[in-house]
Amino acid sequence: MLQIKVINRSTNPLPDFSTLHSAGVDIRASLEGSVNIGPLERVLIPTGLFMEIPEGYEVQIRPRSGLAIKNGIGVLNSPGTIDADYRGEVQVILVNLSNEPFEIKHGDRICQMILNKYERFEWVNVEVLSQTERGSGGFGHTGL
Repeated sequence: MLQIKVINRSTNPLPDFSTLHSAGVDIRASLEGSVNIGPLERVLIPTGLFMEIPEGYEVQIRPRSGLAIKNGIGVLNSPGTIDADYRGEVQVILVNLSNEPFEIKHGDRICQMILNKYERFEWVNVEVLSQTERGSGGFGHTGL
């Protein structure tokens, strides 16, 4: 099993998988007290986690569906990418898309973290691309 080196400078437990088939782990806020997010405000929430992500992998930060549907709280740059060479604290940009203020407290689960393998690529400059049935059909090209 792949191992991720981590420093936890929070009193929160390390993130863990909730179920056997969970794709990601819930990340918790590491706060002295609490933070209020007003309607349409965004805040940067510390987690107290510092990671050494293996080369060839990235971590994605994604919203929690429960916070989104119940309270309108999302991750602003979703999915947020953490690169393998980053060694700073993981912090999460939360946004309140509701009409009501929302309070984040120490230990609250604020987002999900997913580990993904990626491949490097190089560009090949060409004059023509191969043809497909879809072609250049973009947003909404197949109807409702």
